[in-house]
Amino acid sequence: MDQSLRLAGASPASAAFPELEPATGRAATEVAPKSRVRHKFRLPVRSLHQKLPSLGNVHSSVMSFRNIHEHGTLLTKYLEARKSIFIDTLHWNVSEAEGMEFDQYDTPACQWVVLHQFGEIVGGVRLLPTTAKCGIYSYMLRDAQRGLLDSIPTDVLFFEAPVRANVWEASRFFIAETVPAARRLSVQHMLFEGMARTAYQNGATSILGIVPAVWSRWARRIGAGATPVGSKFSIDGAASQPVLFNIRGYLS
Repeated sequence: MDQSLRLAGASPASAAFPELEPATGRAATEVAPKSRVRHKFRLPVRSLHQKLPSLGNVHSSVMSFRNIHEHGTLLTKYLEARKSIFIDTLHWNVSEAEGMEFDQYDTPACQWVVLHQFGEIVGGVRLLPTTAKCGIYSYMLRDAQRGLLDSIPTDVLFFEAPVRANVWEASRFFIAETVPAARRLSVQHMLFEGMARTAYQNGATSILGIVPAVWSRWARRIGAGATPVGSKFSIDGAASQPVLFNIRGYLS
């Protein structure tokens, strides 16, 4: 277990989420009103942001079931890009239909942050509140812990998966293979900013996510503070690890 979680007299859960009450009762399901969000979003390392190459015509869009009609075929192209990354390249055993990758977490409860340029997908990430429910499913890390997902071990987290309105889960984080190496850092930075901004605007203070096991390297490069909250494991041969991003560190 990571030393940052071994605090005297504290459980792993309280160490990772010191501000959280147990995930029961009204507090577990009430949604933080957006009117309480009064801070402005800013990047934690402005000098890094200033040194990054310009992304020119790359745009960031946040889609949901409420507004997908405003974005033309963007959702279709985004799901096609996911198939290209996670099925065609990484060979994950996940669902697909008509050239699109999807699963049980692509529901009206989620939001997709998508980077695109001239109609082509540059990168994307899916966000889901940890209070989400769809049949027997909730969100990926919690469902893995409950034994509902064969591809992820039940001991994926050091603590009980939270069910809190201010904790969201990020999954399917990717950068398109067509992005040149010289621009990948800028794209990663832009996608993380869009992810954190979107989660915060929906009342989140923390983001849980499963990321590649080399996450610490790129997290430092884009100025993203993160803490490992579970052991490394393999998804269809790809080494991954659950981490916690505290997005309050990006607010002022």
